[in-house]
Amino acid sequence: MPIEIKMPALSPTMEEGTLAKWLVKVGDTVQSGDIMAEIETDKATMEFEAVDEGTLAAIVVDEGTENVAVGTVIALLAEDGEDVGDVSAPSGEAVPTPAPTPSPAQSDGGPAATPTARKLAEAEGVDLATIEGTGPKGKITKGDVEGAIGGGSAPAPSPAPAPAPAPAPAPSGDRIIASPLAKRIAEQKGIDLSKVTGTGPNGRIVKADVESFEPGAAAAPSPAAATPAPAPAAQPATEYDAPYEEQKLNNVRKVIARRLTEAKQQIPHIYLTVDVRLDPLLKLRKELNASLEADGVKLSVNDLIIKALARALQREPQCNVSFQGDVMHQYSRQDISVAVAAPSGLITPIIRDAGRKGLAEISTEMKDLAGKAREGKLQPHEYQGGTASLSNLGMFGTKQFDAVINPPQGMILAVGAGEQRPYVVDGALQVATVMSVTGSFDHRAIDGVDGAKLLDQFRSLIENPMGLVV
Repeated sequence: MPIEIKMPALSPTMEEGTLAKWLVKVGDTVQSGDIMAEIETDKATMEFEAVDEGTLAAIVVDEGTENVAVGTVIALLAEDGEDVGDVSAPSGEAVPTPAPTPSPAQSDGGPAATPTARKLAEAEGVDLATIEGTGPKGKITKGDVEGAIGGGSAPAPSPAPAPAPAPAPAPSGDRIIASPLAKRIAEQKGIDLSKVTGTGPNGRIVKADVESFEPGAAAAPSPAAATPAPAPAAQPATEYDAPYEEQKLNNVRKVIARRLTEAKQQIPHIYLTVDVRLDPLLKLRKELNASLEADGVKLSVNDLIIKALARALQREPQCNVSFQGDVMHQYSRQDISVAVAAPSGLITPIIRDAGRKGLAEISTEMKDLAGKAREGKLQPHEYQGGTASLSNLGMFGTKQFDAVINPPQGMILAVGAGEQRPYVVDGALQVATVMSVTGSFDHRAIDGVDGAKLLDQFRSLIENPMGLVV
């Protein structure tokens, strides 16, 4: 029996991913621990390690394929002593041994197309003969097929095509030929595929067949029903619309959109803001950097703010909590999630146990995590969890903002820019470097007075920063 390699769940929130790149090819021997592929999750691009041993017999999901559901078979391994050519794909069809890329002049007279284009055309019931390829030597690409499906750049069929044969019904017996997408939609809608008539090649059931199926309807479709309905045309732009370029959301951006929408809908936010004088902290930072220069360590203001938030949570542990339905979790460790802007979207690597770590250790660890975040190389243990979050936009000149809580955490601290303002110091009005800090709290878990106490401790630590080094 071949070993099925399935799309793994590489993070707790991952429901689907993009198979970014295969690092092995059919015929390669795979050992446990070998890196087989790179997978783009909802957080980062990660390496996928083999857990079984064998010979790669088939790649079921091509690299570059998006929205691959967790648990989907993406490859097959032939076990020791098993013939690669005898391995069958999940649909029951034999997997052919790898062959050179076909030239435009196919031996069967059919049009030349990439494997991804053929798979997409077959799933959607599109005749490749009606598509003009734009790839090398006229090869049909995935984009050409997508254009044909959407009524885009694909050429129209010849003026007088021969009448299409009547669609063949789905084969009887135990085996039903259907595209993976059609099977998934049928499963979601509770449709028995044995009652659906296929309009694809050789009677294959495609997406349109399942979507148009009506229980109790006659088994034989009318000629009009046999042809998939064209996709609805995009709303035409008017003369008043600004020109735009449509950008597809990556997995990270999809998860950000979903989680933050849920956070604003489900979490009752309460916002508290304080002004904090930075001058004592800036003076201490200068002195510490002078003493740490020989060690190659340079503290940022953000490093000291991370430490101040962790120490404030130590002093006010009732704010180091998360709401969990009928219970609350109160954490004994301060794991600070720090927002980092990466090319794929916002991500929050974690400084774990920040309350007990020294400033130099926090600084070194934060630089390493931020670099990995921007390169998309964070590992799950480096961004999963966290007991509170910190978002600092001060370096961009933002004066003050209200951040959205990162569930299931109970709070997030939003830090604005330090700027010269009038400020009362020891009863006298002076010009000081002041920053505005806003705490967003989950009011189900943290009362306003407790949030205020936390911000008061934070302000005290920033304005009397020796508490950060002792």
